[in-house]
Amino acid sequence: MMFNILEESIIRVRTSAGERRASLPETLALLMGDEVEAFPALRPHQRHAWHAFLVQLGAMALQRAGVSEPPTDAPKWQALIRGLTPNFPADEPWWLVVDDITKPAFMQPPASAAERERDYKNEVLTPDELDMLVTAKNHDLKMAVASDGGADDWLFALITLQTMEGFGGAGNYGISRMNGGLGSRPAFSLAPSERFGAHAKRDITFLLEDTAADSRDELLWLLPWDGAKAETLSFDRLKLNPIYIEICRRVRLRQNSNGGLCAIKATSKAARIEAKALKGRTGDPWTPINLKESKALTMATGGFTYKRAVDYLTSADWQRPNLLNATRSEQRSAETMLLVARAIVRGNGKTGGYHERIIPIRSKLRAAMGRRSGSIDDMDDVGQIADDRIKQAAMVQRILSHAIQVFAAGGDSDKVSSEHRKLARPWLNRLDELIDASFFDDLQTEFEADEEAERTRIRNEWLMNGADGVVDAARNMLRDASDSVPCSTIRRYKARVSAEGLFEVRIRGDKGLPSLFDTKNDKNEETQSRLL
Repeated sequence: MMFNILEESIIRVRTSAGERRASLPETLALLMGDEVEAFPALRPHQRHAWHAFLVQLGAMALQRAGVSEPPTDAPKWQALIRGLTPNFPADEPWWLVVDDITKPAFMQPPASAAERERDYKNEVLTPDELDMLVTAKNHDLKMAVASDGGADDWLFALITLQTMEGFGGAGNYGISRMNGGLGSRPAFSLAPSERFGAHAKRDITFLLEDTAADSRDELLWLLPWDGAKAETLSFDRLKLNPIYIEICRRVRLRQNSNGGLCAIKATSKAARIEAKALKGRTGDPWTPINLKESKALTMATGGFTYKRAVDYLTSADWQRPNLLNATRSEQRSAETMLLVARAIVRGNGKTGGYHERIIPIRSKLRAAMGRRSGSIDDMDDVGQIADDRIKQAAMVQRILSHAIQVFAAGGDSDKVSSEHRKLARPWLNRLDELIDASFFDDLQTEFEADEEAERTRIRNEWLMNGADGVVDAARNMLRDASDSVPCSTIRRYKARVSAEGLFEVRIRGDKGLPSLFDTKNDKNEETQSRLL
């Protein structure tokens, strides 16, 4: 046996004192003391897999032992984790390499007999080649480059594969916690900060408050698996602890002739857990559920835009995941927290990449989001404000697009073509990015105002304040577009005047934002009147 992660220091950890190596219990102790600055071997797309594994394992171990507070010393964590595998005094479930295939190894299920090792016909030489689709298809990272991968490279790749992977072709089935083999396992939770330890401790604390202690199957790599269809585990019959840690592939790590690690893989006749009918509704505390379609969120290409994030957070069509609720202490706190959203976009033989978004959430919105501390009326209010802002932003974008198209057509609206619409698209994207950058801060400022008059003032300043409001930005982009969008020199002046005049007529018209221009103190009134 090699690399007992409960005892050997194989995980590279960077602290304020420098880089060191730590065992799994030492890592948890450092995290609970908020001493971790980074994990040098951890790749961005592996963050949620590693975070979720640590949180689920930590919460299970504490629940099983009846301990309510995460410890900050390694020996206690070592004893707590061993308490989850009392039938393995030699720690086999925590070794990266166990030569006896009839015994479990870390995240590696045992076989029923030694001769089953013949099933493992595919050899994997590097940890990134073992990793999930995002690297195997050369998307964000080139495949098979980690030829000198360390033990923690293999550890992170193994956890990511077994807890995040989808369907990978015949005999390679995905996890139960996603909507179908081409789905994703997204993650939403609150966090006190972006620090690894603060986030992990917070989520463990929440699960200790939210999930009852349970002695049912939790670590599914302990169970024998030969890949037969008859061995598929029924989700309903298992009655799994909601924070179970699953596996989806038959894989074993081995020591190669150079003393390093490699892996061997086998296919299976069916998924390890039969949960297709659940469509990802497994109780994963990080995953939003689409209530209209009764399925877990599958992240779409483009990631967490402000429009999508608003929908997930405020729409009655979505059930927010448990970890977006506040813990007891957070309910009493006025501190700003962070909403951390992560997901890998998957498809049929391809990937849309890794997406992450972090949104500061102030106390009033946090209270509204929480089932235990807010009311549905509060979230209806947030949703209405957000919906109104999205519609107004879209209106400004349409007007900007129309104006740029007319400019590109030489000032003649009758000659606008599909090619002119394409020329306008980059400017709309730029305006959308500007809106996106501060959308949630601006939204919360309006939501926190008590008086309707104050809310109106805040909204109007967001739209137009003479500097960086949405309308102000659109005007500036129209001027910039007039300098760079192709247009014949002889028609450029007329095209510019026509485009700017069109923009002002539409933005001030009944189908625009006329209320912004009702005041006599409009700073642009004199200038714009010359254009009309």
